[in-house]
Amino acid sequence: MTEVSEEKILAEIAVAQDEAALEVVRVAALGKSGSVSALLKTLGGMTPDERKAQGPLINGLKDRVTAALAARREALK
Repeated sequence: MTEVSEEKILAEIAVAQDEAALEVVRVAALGKSGSVSALLKTLGGMTPDERKAQGPLINGLKDRVTAALAARREALK
């Protein structure tokens, strides 16, 4: 599995000073060629067993990043 640092992404979200900076972090993680999106794309090439193991981990990462983005966006308003 490609190494994506959840701590690094969450730290970047936490220090985003405004909506524009937050959007940069969002695109880097969840955009079309984002790091989390790239992980999601790897699921298609995995065996069913690998998918069963990795799918919830990758989707959990995506959910946590999405939640952190939403919380930070609210804090900036």
